[in-house]
Amino acid sequence: MIAQVIVDVAAKQTDRIFEYHIPAELEKDVKIGSRVIVPFGRRKVQGFVVGIEEKSQFKGKLKDLLVTVDEMPPLTPELIKLSENLAQNIFSYRITILQAMLPWVMRAGYRKLLVPANEKAKQIPFFQGDPVDLSKMTDLKQIKKAHQLLKSDDAKIEYVVENRAKEKKENQYELTLDSAEYTKIYNTLRQNAVKQKQLIMDIIENKDDYPKSQSSLIKGLGLSTASLNSAVEKGWLKRKAVEVYRNPLAGFEDEEKPVPVTLNDEQQTALNQINKAIDQHKAETFLLEGITGSGKTEVYLHAIGQALAQGRNALMLVPEISLTPQMVKQVKARFGDKVAVLHSALSEGEKYDEWRRIRRGEIQVVVGARSAVFVPLDNIGLIVIDEEHESSYKQESNPRYNAKNVAIWRSKYHHCPLVLGSATPSLGSRARAQKDVYHLLRLTKRANHKKLPKVNLIDLKHVQFAGGQFDLSVELVDAIKKRLEKKEQVILMLNRRGFANFMLCRECGFVLKCPNCDVSLNLHKDTNSMQCHYCGHTEPIPTRCPNCQSSKIRFVGTGTQKVQEELDELLPGARILRMDVDTTRRKGSYKRILDSFGNHEADILLGTQMIAKGLDFPNVTLVGVINADTGLWLSDYNASEKTFELLTQVAGRAGRADKEGEVLIQTYNPEHYAIQLAQTQDYERFYGYEMHMRHAGNYPPYFYTVLISVAAKKEQNAAREAFKIKRYLLQHLNNQVIILGPSPSAISRVKNQYYYQILVKYKKEPNLNKLLHHVQDSAQEAKKYGLSIFIDNEPERIM
Repeated sequence: MIAQVIVDVAAKQTDRIFEYHIPAELEKDVKIGSRVIVPFGRRKVQGFVVGIEEKSQFKGKLKDLLVTVDEMPPLTPELIKLSENLAQNIFSYRITILQAMLPWVMRAGYRKLLVPANEKAKQIPFFQGDPVDLSKMTDLKQIKKAHQLLKSDDAKIEYVVENRAKEKKENQYELTLDSAEYTKIYNTLRQNAVKQKQLIMDIIENKDDYPKSQSSLIKGLGLSTASLNSAVEKGWLKRKAVEVYRNPLAGFEDEEKPVPVTLNDEQQTALNQINKAIDQHKAETFLLEGITGSGKTEVYLHAIGQALAQGRNALMLVPEISLTPQMVKQVKARFGDKVAVLHSALSEGEKYDEWRRIRRGEIQVVVGARSAVFVPLDNIGLIVIDEEHESSYKQESNPRYNAKNVAIWRSKYHHCPLVLGSATPSLGSRARAQKDVYHLLRLTKRANHKKLPKVNLIDLKHVQFAGGQFDLSVELVDAIKKRLEKKEQVILMLNRRGFANFMLCRECGFVLKCPNCDVSLNLHKDTNSMQCHYCGHTEPIPTRCPNCQSSKIRFVGTGTQKVQEELDELLPGARILRMDVDTTRRKGSYKRILDSFGNHEADILLGTQMIAKGLDFPNVTLVGVINADTGLWLSDYNASEKTFELLTQVAGRAGRADKEGEVLIQTYNPEHYAIQLAQTQDYERFYGYEMHMRHAGNYPPYFYTVLISVAAKKEQNAAREAFKIKRYLLQHLNNQVIILGPSPSAISRVKNQYYYQILVKYKKEPNLNKLLHHVQDSAQEAKKYGLSIFIDNEPERIM
């Protein structure tokens, strides 16, 4: 038998199938999707089996495959096929895609060891003791000795593949005697042997509960490890290490059971359409367009229930980690232990365990962020993508996949419906629904029959500010005070974290910039530092201008930290929670903040865009947007769309229960169409206006786009390579294709690399895919000269 293997070497020359002979003793273990270790040149590398054949076309002798890494292939045949499809469309090497389908902890690690090359060398003191790891060697004498041994052929380099994935083990205690023996033991124990008597009595009374875990015996009976060790030594118990799963849903166990919900007419009509596709095993894509509070989640949950009733599984994606706690709470309450959750806030061990539960078929419903689209879930009956308009479904680093496109592929593979849900669908999805590529389902009223909140605009050009920071208008602060007097809650959004945007010297005009990026450093008061939000560079807050040593420095701009400080001054009794990247770094912080706010332990939730979507708090009656313009003037073709979506979504957090809601949006541009139409929450009018703008500018969804970025430490090198790529494309593409650039990126330098970009816009160009693969292959040669080339198909951001 012959294994077709993609090896773990991401390069043009190795981006193909290599064949290996499967030894007879491994034939039962090697399957499509298996991780294997194979000889590759002078070293051993990991690879994935993507095919198995009876014979090979190769005339020479094939090398033997060495070993399989896992008992069960980590990837399914479906995911192997998917990797092949993606490699053609997202300009990434196939091994990179295969690795992205696994939890990080399962990706191969390699150690470079120096080993003796002959019997004589084995006796050298240098090789006595632990293996010599070259990657950890720092002593110059040792490095020199290693070079000498290699030069004299007394040593050789050996590459060792490491599997970093580790199961969690826990001690379990089994009974070794019958009941009568334990009764005899109890009667012979001394009166002061309290813990021993307690253990034996537990065994007598709860014999059927054994074997018991060490943690349950210690917590439940107050025993010590020493007591258990003694019981094992005396032969009362037998200890055994067993595998246990880490539980990322530990905080969701005690949630209240859901009250059965009766769907309204619109919800039921939408559900009937989705259920029909589930019943007929039909790969149909539905766009569920429903205003905020219209009950889209209930439609999802009912449809998941329908898929499960047929013995099939369901996959649900949410865009933000901050959304996961509330969504998981609802899904877990409805479907119990059948649910697994996957997102970046979990520990590597938790991700690994959840992933294994899914692979072993122990799970029926998976809820997760973008990368969960690759879960090895079989027999899928329904896929749901909530808040489908969100740009976070597009991966911005290699491999640059779009989770929506992957979900469409998997929907077709499993013959199941895909539901894309949003109050503000992306223009591309809405246009496809208009052309009947997607099936449009509409929810036009709130599920509880309440009106949408009243939205008022506050023109910051003509207002009086409360406090001295020019962030909060008197009108907004007065509205907050009224809500607090009524014991109601408030959500405030400012889509900019930190305290101030930059430091300015009023004497010489100097702005403190990041040494690695072409951006100013942001002031963060909580860490007492200036930070770069692109590369992570930090430095102390200056007290004098670094340029002219003047003390007349000022910190300009605003962020969530500064607004929190101002709110503390203006509303001394208010309890404020802040939710942004800085306050949610620690594990479980999202859930803790949201639970605390939901339990009314705080009056105001202040945050960035992560609080704008999906959250449902009945006592929130006021939503304030501190500055609606933060993303409006970005040099991106979809800046207006993103602004409209964000404002509409955050407005929907108000008045979701019995109390009437109000929304106040502060802006310097109240006349802008995106802000005016967000005020009326009129998606259809916005869609018509924005589509007209896109048509005039030849942008998606009227054109497809590809963004080619070139990065180098020297700006002229990046520019030269970019112009070279443009000339190559112009020679081979028809004149209907629009090529913009090369031009410097909006932020021209990031992490000491200068970026130049080319934007290709086209409607139909059969040669383009082949040409871009050629550019991708040439990127490896360019890397030798310090150049990096990235190709992003259908980018979310063009900056």
